Amino acid sequence: MELFIFFFVHGLLLLLSRRAACACGPSDRELIALAFRSVSGFQLPPPPPAADVPGCFLRLPSRNLSGTVSWMYLRNVSALRALDLSGNALHGSVPGGFWSAPALLEVNLAANRLGGALRFEIPVGGPLLPLRSLNLSGNRFTSAAGLAALSRLEILDLSHNGLGLVPLGLDKLRMLRHLDMSYNSMRGVFSEGFPPFGARLDFLNVSYNNFTGVVPSEVVKKFGKSAFLKAGSLRFGSPAHVARSSSPTNLASRKEDTKLKRPRRVTQLGVIAGVASVVVLAAVCCVLCIVLKKRKRRKDEGKWEEKEAVAAPPQEVRWVVEAKWSAPVVLFEKPLMETTFGDLVKATSGFGKESQLAEDGRSGPAYRAVLAGDMHVVIRVVEAAREAEERDAVASFHELARLRHPNLLPLLGYCIPGEEKLALYEYMDRGDLHRWLHELPAGQPNVEDWTSDTWDQQGGEERREAEKSAVAEVGDWPTRHRIALGIARALAFLHQGWVGTTRGVIHGHLVPANVLLGNDLEPRVADFGGAAAGNAGTAEGDVYDFGILVMELMTGMEGWSEEAVSWARGLVRTGRAAEAVDPRLRVAGPEEEKEVVECLRVGYLCTAPSPDKRPTMQQVVGLLKDIRPSSSSSPGGGATTSSAISSS
Repeated sequence: MELFIFFFVHGLLLLLSRRAACACGPSDRELIALAFRSVSGFQLPPPPPAADVPGCFLRLPSRNLSGTVSWMYLRNVSALRALDLSGNALHGSVPGGFWSAPALLEVNLAANRLGGALRFEIPVGGPLLPLRSLNLSGNRFTSAAGLAALSRLEILDLSHNGLGLVPLGLDKLRMLRHLDMSYNSMRGVFSEGFPPFGARLDFLNVSYNNFTGVVPSEVVKKFGKSAFLKAGSLRFGSPAHVARSSSPTNLASRKEDTKLKRPRRVTQLGVIAGVASVVVLAAVCCVLCIVLKKRKRRKDEGKWEEKEAVAAPPQEVRWVVEAKWSAPVVLFEKPLMETTFGDLVKATSGFGKESQLAEDGRSGPAYRAVLAGDMHVVIRVVEAAREAEERDAVASFHELARLRHPNLLPLLGYCIPGEEKLALYEYMDRGDLHRWLHELPAGQPNVEDWTSDTWDQQGGEERREAEKSAVAEVGDWPTRHRIALGIARALAFLHQGWVGTTRGVIHGHLVPANVLLGNDLEPRVADFGGAAAGNAGTAEGDVYDFGILVMELMTGMEGWSEEAVSWARGLVRTGRAAEAVDPRLRVAGPEEEKEVVECLRVGYLCTAPSPDKRPTMQQVVGLLKDIRPSSSSSPGGGATTSSAISSS
C-alpha cells in the first residue's frame, strides 16, 4: 500500500511539473516568445513530452518577471487553456481583446502591478467567453465592466485592488461559486449589482469596502459575518424583519392597544397629531419653494438648460452634472461657431465609456466627438490643470494654440465649464503610434477585428488585403525612419520656442500613445501642453523619452523598463545592435540595415545616464537626417519646418 501511494504521489507531481512547463506547440511558442519580449527575466520553458495533456498550459508563478506583456500575442495562442503569471512584477493594462482567447479556461495574474480599467469584450458575432477561473487579486485595477461576457465563470477574485464600484455585469454571472471583492473601495448599496446568493455561490467576501444597506440574515448565516468585516455602514438582519415593525397590521394593533390602555389621551394625541401635520405640511411647502428658487437660479446660470435631453452620466464623470452646461466652447479657427459644453455632452453621450478613446493617468481621459458641420474632434480632460485658475488656464490655452508645426497636433479650442478644463484636438483616423506599431491593422477600429471569422464577415478578400497592407506599412523601414524624424522635429521646435516668444515648451510625457498618425503616416505629437499646465519636466528628460521611443520603433518591443533600456544600450555598446532589430522590418540590403543600427545608436546617445551627456533635440534632428538623407525634407514636401530647427 505504501509503495502504491509513493508511485501515485510521484506520478501526480511529475504530471504537475510537466504542466508547469510551456505545454504548447511550436507556433504557439513563437507567439509566447513575442508576447514576453519586453519582460525582464522571462525564459521560455522547455516543451513537455508529446504524451502530455493536450492544450497549452503556461504557468510562470513567482519567476521575478518584470515589464509589460504584449497581451494580444497571447490572445492569438489558439490552444492556450491556462495562464499563471502570479507573484511577479508585471505592469501595464490588459486590453479587452485578450479575454477572447478561444480556449482560455483559467487565468491567474494575482500579485502583480497591473492596473487601469478592466474590460471583457466578445468579438462581433463571437461566442461567450469560456473562462472558468479568474484571479486578479493584489493589483491596481480601478474599474471593471463587461463581466456578462464571462457567463461560465465559477471563480472570481478581485480582492486587493482599487475598484470604486461593483463591476458592471457581475449580476449576470449565474455560475459563480467563489466571489472575493474584499479590500477595495467599492461604494453603493449592498446586493445591488451582485449575483444571486443562492445555492451555487458558496463563498463571498466583501470586507473592507464602503457599502451601505442591509445584509439579510440568511446571507449572514450562509457566509458568516467575517465576509462583511469593515465593509461599510451595513446593518445585519432580514429586510422583512426591519420593515415588520412599521407594517399597517402592527400599527393598527399598537393603535388598538393604546386605545385600551390610555383612552383619556386619545383626544390629546389627535390634537397634537393634527398640529404636527400642519407644521410638517408648512415645512414641506417652504422647502419646495426654496428648491424651486434654487433650481430657477441654476437654470438662469445655464447649469440646467438642457440636462433632460441627455441621459445621466456614469458615476466616474459626475463632474458633468455639476458643470455649467452653457459654458462656451472657444474654437480658434471658427470663432463664430456657437458651441457650448452642453453640445459636447451630447456629442460624447454624457462623456460615457462608449465615446472614450483612452485614459492616461497623467493626461486625463480623452473622448471622440462629432460637432456641428461634421467636425471630428478629440476632447481631452486636462487633469493637470484642474486646480489652475480660469484666467491662467485661458492664457495657457491661447499660448499653446500659437504652436503650429507640421508634426504637432494643433489645439483647436477649449472649454472651461467648471473645475475641469477641456482641450479640443483634431481627430486622427489612423490612431496613435502604439496601436499602429503593436496592435492594429491600418484603419481597423479594434484589435478584435483580427479574427478570421470577423474578417470573412466584413468583406473577405478586401479586408484581408487591408490587413496585408497594414503589415506592409509596419514593416516598411523608410516609414519608421520618417516617423522618428518627424517626432524629433516636433520636439526640437517645442524646445527652441516659436515666433514671438523666446520661451520653449517641455513635453514631459512623450510616449507612443501621445504620437498620432495622419493618413500619410506623418506623426503628430500630442499632449504637449502638460508643462504649461503645471507638470514639471526638462528638455533632457524629453530627449531620454525620445531615445526610448526610437528604440521601440527600431526593435518593435513595447513596455520599456530600465532593464530593457540597459539591455539595448549594452547591445549597441558591444556592436551587436543588429540583434535587437524588429524582425518585421524589411531592409533592402546592408545599407538600410546599417541605417537601422545607426538609429539605435541615436537612441543610445539620447538615453545616456547623465543628462548633460545627451544631445539636444536639434542635434538629434541632424543625426537622423544624416542617416537617411532622402527623408530629410520637411513633411508635405518643401522646407516648411520652423526657423528654429532649419539650421539642423
